[in-house]
Amino acid sequence: MTQAKADIGVYGLGTMGSALALNLAEQGFRVAVTNRETAWIGDFVKEAGPLATALIPAETLESFVSAIKTPRTILFMIPSGAPMDAMIEAVLPLLAEGDTIIDGGNADFNDTRRRFKELSGTGAHFVGMGVSGGAKGARHGPSMMVGGTQHSWDQLRPMAEAIAAKFEDDPCVAHLGPDGAGHFVKTVHNGIEYADMQMIAEVYGLLRDGAGWDAPRIGALFEGWQEGPLSSYLIEVSAAALLTVDPETGQPMVDVIVDQAGQKGTGRWTVIEALKMGESANTIEAAVGARGWSSEKSKREIAEPLLTAGTLEAAIPSETDLEAALIAARIIAHAQGFRLLGAASEEFDWSLDMVRISEIWRAGCIIRSALLDDLATAFRDEVPHGHVILSPNIAETLAQKLPSLRRVVVAGASLGTALPALSAALAWYDSTRRGRGTTNLIQAQRDFFGAHGFARTDQDGKFNAVWPDLASEGT
Repeated sequence: MTQAKADIGVYGLGTMGSALALNLAEQGFRVAVTNRETAWIGDFVKEAGPLATALIPAETLESFVSAIKTPRTILFMIPSGAPMDAMIEAVLPLLAEGDTIIDGGNADFNDTRRRFKELSGTGAHFVGMGVSGGAKGARHGPSMMVGGTQHSWDQLRPMAEAIAAKFEDDPCVAHLGPDGAGHFVKTVHNGIEYADMQMIAEVYGLLRDGAGWDAPRIGALFEGWQEGPLSSYLIEVSAAALLTVDPETGQPMVDVIVDQAGQKGTGRWTVIEALKMGESANTIEAAVGARGWSSEKSKREIAEPLLTAGTLEAAIPSETDLEAALIAARIIAHAQGFRLLGAASEEFDWSLDMVRISEIWRAGCIIRSALLDDLATAFRDEVPHGHVILSPNIAETLAQKLPSLRRVVVAGASLGTALPALSAALAWYDSTRRGRGTTNLIQAQRDFFGAHGFARTDQDGKFNAVWPDLASEGT
């Protein structure tokens, strides 16, 4: 009897690939599976239990490809960069007209755009798909951001919608545009994630170092916030982490963890692309910078007794102020991310749908929160000038919460507790709301030493001033 062919192939049985393969199998799809280290394949199938009947293991790339029904859909869950390029080169000769290669890793969207272009005309299609939600999300329902051709989306859609997280029965997956659109949206998602995590950590730091609270007390506060407007996966995770006890020492788990945070690059990519497009994502930049500072622990330990804090007296902000400050800063970080998405949509002609992006982030992904539903509602109403903080409801919320953010930032600065992301959010808001900023002086400086020219407020055109000759005045 001939074995029925697979609906999809999954190459790469690491944490994410194996979870997605099992998710697909559980939803009734037949899945061909393989891995570079072939010894993993048998173990994976054995551990799949009852789902093993839906899996078709293959030990060679050729048998893997031939096990999938045409037109083929092949999901690669392997390291980004050179490994993906090598895999495309190896698999392309085995493919037929209409087959689709999907890169489901955290790829640089510039690489995805290049690969998409290189495969155009070969008969095969290339998809860059961002997958968020970690291993648990991949297994039980991730949020997925797809970039590629309509042909590829038509093939992938039934499977993607079946395995995606659901928000009120709406699958948290969407075809967002061609080439690198999906991976770019995932990159910005991760940038917002960096900012959100950092701001939560800053509130923790202010309470720990400024107020002397212990981890369980802070965890209990965060746990309470989970029932209100701050409800989110990251608040839930933070509360649970703070309330967890280390079984070896009996101390709070966070107190035995070294204060050095790693990063895989997506936050940094977000900042780089923002700078390229002339957009400010300073909350994300602050979060990326803070992770960089964290890596220099030995230097910080040397500096601590040598550098004077110069602190001032200040009251610890109330729990109400801390909650409101975090709400305001979170809105601002998301607003920066969506501004960057809008700029990229214009730059690359993607026509990104901000409503749909907000919707597919409401469940499954790491930044899922009650705020995303509010932002989706705001975008449905066509926010003024494409800037979500100008939406009436969002602007009103910010107006209510900004005084609290100011008090928290003042307290942090006075007490010597670093609040880089919260401070950046406030600075960005204050810069945005000023019709007249201070770059007129910067333009004067540039013209003074470089004759770069400037625009005038009262005349059209470009002008240069006759500035005093400081050298002749001996200054």
